[in-house]
Amino acid sequence: MPRQGAIVAVLAVAGLCSSFMFTLMVPIQSKLPELLNSSREDTAWVVTSTLLAAAVITPISGRLGDMYGKRRIVLVLVAVMVAGSVVAALSPGIVGIIVGRTLQGAIVGVVPLGISIMRDVLHEDRVDSAIAFMSATLGVGGALGLPISALITERSDWHLLFWMAAGLGVVVFALVLWIVPVSVLRTAGRFDYVGASGLAVGLIGLLLAISRGNEWGWGSPPVLVCGLGGLVVLLLWGWFELRIDEPLLDLRVAARPAVLLTNIASVAMGFSLFASNVVYPQMLELPVATGAGFGLSLLVASLIVMPSGLVMMVLSPIAGRIAFRTGPKLLLLLGALSLIAAYGFTLLFSSEVWHILVANILIGAGIGFGYASMPMLIMRSVPQSETGASNGLNALFRSLGTSTAAAVIGAVLATYTVDFEGMPVPTTTGFTLSLILGGAAAIVALMVALFIPRHHAPQEQHPSLRE
Repeated sequence: MPRQGAIVAVLAVAGLCSSFMFTLMVPIQSKLPELLNSSREDTAWVVTSTLLAAAVITPISGRLGDMYGKRRIVLVLVAVMVAGSVVAALSPGIVGIIVGRTLQGAIVGVVPLGISIMRDVLHEDRVDSAIAFMSATLGVGGALGLPISALITERSDWHLLFWMAAGLGVVVFALVLWIVPVSVLRTAGRFDYVGASGLAVGLIGLLLAISRGNEWGWGSPPVLVCGLGGLVVLLLWGWFELRIDEPLLDLRVAARPAVLLTNIASVAMGFSLFASNVVYPQMLELPVATGAGFGLSLLVASLIVMPSGLVMMVLSPIAGRIAFRTGPKLLLLLGALSLIAAYGFTLLFSSEVWHILVANILIGAGIGFGYASMPMLIMRSVPQSETGASNGLNALFRSLGTSTAAAVIGAVLATYTVDFEGMPVPTTTGFTLSLILGGAAAIVALMVALFIPRHHAPQEQHPSLRE
């Protein structure tokens, strides 16, 4: 079997690839209507499609990994991402780009699967540090990917972004095939196709309503049909899952206090993180004449935001040691406190660029600790045969938080605007309210984390996987 350090490194590279997919289009998002000769509402699907695909695929791929082998499903997800990148790279029009971006969303499932693989194959003394390192890649990939994407779009054809993603995917596929061992721990039974279909339909409806509510109107028929219809389908899905012998997700396991509270905290933490992703770049890039911006270029602004991801990487071994000695609950508390400090600092000090830099460093510490704690809390509370599906569900809750933040913060910034050279731009009031919402979400995460029990459910015997 390969050295355990090599396994962790390869899975971390897969995590970097996953997070990079979400910053891939940021540098050109505002230019897409012109580049694709389409309306702004149509080009919004370039981002929305990836979000929907990721939310649906993550919990389903987790169950497939538990049943058919986690490495096998990781390889399938990476292959789908590569195919999507090639489709987008070869497509001059919007339809091909949306199809490609939808397929790229599959890669998000490799992070919870990679964390589950670590639990299966690593020595128990190394699991916490490895999970913290893997979780840090969620921020590092985005932090490093943003300036790289900005540089490419400024100097070359924007389709090169997709070719770069395809090349990265091919490298990840080869490394996983070569280094990561085959999972021998499998969950017996049949795959719940009805449950997977119900979850997909319900999530797509709910997330469509959340992500497109600003454009369609929150009281419009499409939003009401998608949102309420999605909720009804999810309620029926939950009723169905509790009554079959081999459900897609064991909701009784998901209802355990430690798991349920961790997932609720994940929603709040995801909201708090994405609020910073929306607010800080816009504050840095808006012209100084607006009274709310610093007038930096996209590349320079991305370099100011980048340290947050680097802080996550630097703190990952510290997070692993804290979790091993005191348990992951403390990590979640520290993460929430750091996010509260970041938003509080920005509300008090936001007149200089270095103020935003300090805030982003605190954001990096908060997300680094918080995101490292969540899979640890989950895996200490579920049977080993449920790790893939349970981690996938936790990732889904984080996605719900980020999707909600995108809609709410977007609505706030769209409400508080002024006209600048014929275009509406956010005001200082809009940014202040958004920062308050981000800080409030972090406070909710802290309050929920305080009630997560320290004791955990008995675990299954760890199988001998070190062959």
